[in-house]
Amino acid sequence: MSDVIVIGAGLAGLTAALRLRQQGKSVTLLTKGLGGLQLGQGTIDILGYAPERVANPVQALEEHGREHPEHPYAKITSQDVEQGVRWLVDTLGTDQLNGDMHRNALYPTAVGAMRPTALVPPSMVAGACEAGKKFVIVGIRELKDFYPQLVAENLARTDLPGGGRVEARSEHISFQARDGENDPSGLTMARALDDPATRRRFAELVKPLVREGESVGVPAVLGVDPAAWKEIQEIVGAPVFEIPLPPPSVPGFRQNTALLDLVKQARIRLVNGTKVIRARVEDGLVKGVTIKGTGHEQEYTADTFVLAAGGFESGALTLDSHNELHETIFGLPVRGGKISDMVHGDYWGGDQPLFKAGLAVDDQMRVVGDDDTVVYPNLYACGGNLSGAQRWTEKSGEGIALGSAMRAVDAILADVKEKN
Repeated sequence: MSDVIVIGAGLAGLTAALRLRQQGKSVTLLTKGLGGLQLGQGTIDILGYAPERVANPVQALEEHGREHPEHPYAKITSQDVEQGVRWLVDTLGTDQLNGDMHRNALYPTAVGAMRPTALVPPSMVAGACEAGKKFVIVGIRELKDFYPQLVAENLARTDLPGGGRVEARSEHISFQARDGENDPSGLTMARALDDPATRRRFAELVKPLVREGESVGVPAVLGVDPAAWKEIQEIVGAPVFEIPLPPPSVPGFRQNTALLDLVKQARIRLVNGTKVIRARVEDGLVKGVTIKGTGHEQEYTADTFVLAAGGFESGALTLDSHNELHETIFGLPVRGGKISDMVHGDYWGGDQPLFKAGLAVDDQMRVVGDDDTVVYPNLYACGGNLSGAQRWTEKSGEGIALGSAMRAVDAILADVKEKN
């Protein structure tokens, strides 16, 4: 039996598990997969749009919560988010994250849009879009998910918020990550560039393409090892920055690997590749959850449970054939409204309300029902399963994950202290 069971190994689940362990709690982490970090971009989005572009995300989030009382930021304070961001930077170090949580900068996407975010890996810092900067965007012919001409032309035509534009042009190189492989994934390319000789060969191809004063944008494949980018930049002799690709995300993979290594070092019990299929409830409290492994079922028990299993994308929330929304482990009520009111037929219109569906919580991150009564006093929720936010539109996913994890952990620790 553990003090706490955390379900889910995305940013919220890993943060909650590690911080609880740092506070002396025994923790079991249950996850059916690799977690959601590899679907992200390796950046920390706190609040990018509300709906206009946000300059200071921490400052704006509480106002956003007041204007949208159903949003997670109506329960999570700016102090929670600041605490979470500081914890993550301190935990991972500046070789994983750089930036200012009080200032959104603009960074290129794989289609040449400019995306606001607060913190980025060091390998992206030189890509901050500022008036007068000069970029050369270098594509790899064998990597089919990156089109440098598209990126460069879109960047060059975009007006910056304070006026002015960046200058951008495109180039190509031919580079086989492995002999005879002409259609590698980004992760395959990154693993190849972990080899010093391979990354030197890559850098020597890029170097002649760079003109004076230019920074070099490349697809985000510069090694699984965070140190690979630095060596490539030194050889090229100019600032080099990564541009995130569609999932799986190499920068997200780096973050995930670093956090999972810390989970193992902290001696958190990690049970991977198993699906939590049901919960046992007695006297109004969750007593245990059952996982389905290979050929058998097993129950894990704890005093407290943290649900950080994500939303629709992970299967933690589902829509059945009768158009009913369900949470799949505890049978929790899903907030969102009638399905007929949650989906509209205008594909290019406004947001689909369905994607704001999720779990409603009180200010301690305990799940509540339609009448706002706590469902189970020892069950907390955080991360992508919370209702009221469309994270990819707002650019708020990591802020919600970190802030809700911090608030849930603080509430758990306060509850334990009160009982003792």
